[in-house]
Amino acid sequence: MKNNRIIIVGSGIAGMAAAIRLQSIGYHVEIFEANSYAGGKLTAFKSNGYRFDMGPSLFTMPHLIEELFEIADKPIEDYFTYKRKSIICNYFFEDGTRFSAPSDKNAFAKSASNTFDVSEKTMLDYLFKSENKYELTASLFLENSLHKLSTYLSKDTIKALVRLPQLNINKNLSDYNSSIFKDPRLVQFYNRFATYNGSSPYKTPGIMSMIPHLEHSFGTYFPKGGMHQITKSLVQLAKDLGVKFTFNTKVEEIITKASKVTGIMTAKGFISSDIVISNADVVSSYRKLLRKQKAPERTLSQERSSSALIFYWGIKKTFPDLDLHNIFFSADYKNEFECIFKDQTISNDPTVYINISSKEESNDAPEGCENWFTMVNVPGNKGQDWDALIRQTRTNIIEKLNRVLKVDLNQLINYESIIDPRDIEKKTRSYQGSIYGAASHSKFSAFLRHPNFSSSIGNLFFCGGSVHPGGGIPLCLWSGKITADLIHKSSNS
Repeated sequence: MKNNRIIIVGSGIAGMAAAIRLQSIGYHVEIFEANSYAGGKLTAFKSNGYRFDMGPSLFTMPHLIEELFEIADKPIEDYFTYKRKSIICNYFFEDGTRFSAPSDKNAFAKSASNTFDVSEKTMLDYLFKSENKYELTASLFLENSLHKLSTYLSKDTIKALVRLPQLNINKNLSDYNSSIFKDPRLVQFYNRFATYNGSSPYKTPGIMSMIPHLEHSFGTYFPKGGMHQITKSLVQLAKDLGVKFTFNTKVEEIITKASKVTGIMTAKGFISSDIVISNADVVSSYRKLLRKQKAPERTLSQERSSSALIFYWGIKKTFPDLDLHNIFFSADYKNEFECIFKDQTISNDPTVYINISSKEESNDAPEGCENWFTMVNVPGNKGQDWDALIRQTRTNIIEKLNRVLKVDLNQLINYESIIDPRDIEKKTRSYQGSIYGAASHSKFSAFLRHPNFSSSIGNLFFCGGSVHPGGGIPLCLWSGKITADLIHKSSNS
């Protein structure tokens, strides 16, 4: 079966990770991409002397990238280099509090104790419990298929079930954080980790308190050349292994016969394949690519994760007195998430996330300038008046930043480009412009995500942020691994 041809629809990092793994062990893989570039949301653009990473701006768990080069037997340093950050993020609160979060656990606990109403012991205990949740559940929820019986017959699964009360699945993340911290700023600090999977801290279960462990134990990093270098390095590795990329070619349908995949249809006609992997959003996969097949309506009807409104600003000034690389300007989270997941509008005082890479890469901005990736969490595209929402949100953001930083941004912005949920939906075919597929608002959310394979169509598989195990760079890389493993096992059974 290794000589079989595999077609992957879409060139997101999950699809490329699957391609690299499968090509490395003897399969013939071809990736079809509707856009002229690879990477999905993980891409970049240049304009007016500025370079902007367009999508994810936080790089964690680099061992998942390293593993791909090890499998391919290629030296990673020939493709990709990165450095660990000593400060994870910088936080600015409305009351004037500023907090730099060190990567080192002990330094973090000490700094937090000096800034907030909390003891070092309480901070370290929280991180210990965060690590414990991860260690108990990673092999079940992240590293293997949740939809195969073999996953549940392992010792790790039994251990997780025995210690189920420690996972805090019966209370939401905000309630869990409030039960530990008296300081509302710390509750808000840890609530923001719900945004890592596009969910509300008032709905997502307390098990999500494991996410801080990823930052403190695995670290946060910045790639040389920016986040887009992740995509560029994986594309080059895949090509060097023999993976074929076909760009500017939209797949119109996944073709089946007798409940088994036979290939794909493009504008140029039918292309046969033994196995097809859809790296497209799962809703788009069924509504467009598999429209003749019965769709799993319960799965597709799940509430979508948040989307994003991003302002790419060129700033004709540098801020040497402020470390603005990866910063959060806090707001009223309760109001904000109610807006995102209930009212389908945008908070009048949104939390603002800014990433500036010009301090890491000198060619990211003209001399004396900075590039600002300025993002707010927003609801998905459901036909809102986005032009009006963007105008009002832009005003609110600038007023907020002027207030906190004591500047006049209107006089400093000399370049602007904007991406909203409509653009995300169009460019990446993510349903409603959702960044992470389905929202994780239930303790059963992980089980309700679409599996990495079809139970009704033979040799049809799925990978990416809208299927198991979820969105974000690490989970997408795991998704590609799970899918590749399932294909290899089924081919050899």
